[in-house]
Amino acid sequence: MNKYQALVRINGHQVKTAVFADSQIHARLILQYQFGMNSLVSAPSLSEDKDTLSLGEAIKMIKPTKPLNLKQARVASLKRNVDSAKQQLKLEKDRQHHQQTIKPISSKP
Repeated sequence: MNKYQALVRINGHQVKTAVFADSQIHARLILQYQFGMNSLVSAPSLSEDKDTLSLGEAIKMIKPTKPLNLKQARVASLKRNVDSAKQQLKLEKDRQHHQQTIKPISSKP
């Protein structure tokens, strides 16, 4: 078995980690299975570095989050939708203002 290192995205942070595998493809598959399909930042490369985290250490860095109850989930959903609603309101006001400014210009002979 060879030691491969790769950059993996964990909770928005890039972490250099190591995995032991027979080939580069096998190392990539192990990392994708462990951290998710889109978590690989760089392809695994053969390494002898000592500063990389082991797979177990990288997994320990992931902190589980407690699931929300129904009331908390509803509040969280409404908070996420506030920014979207504000943006849609601004776009609609801009569209209506634009329509009002074009109308008098186009009605002149």
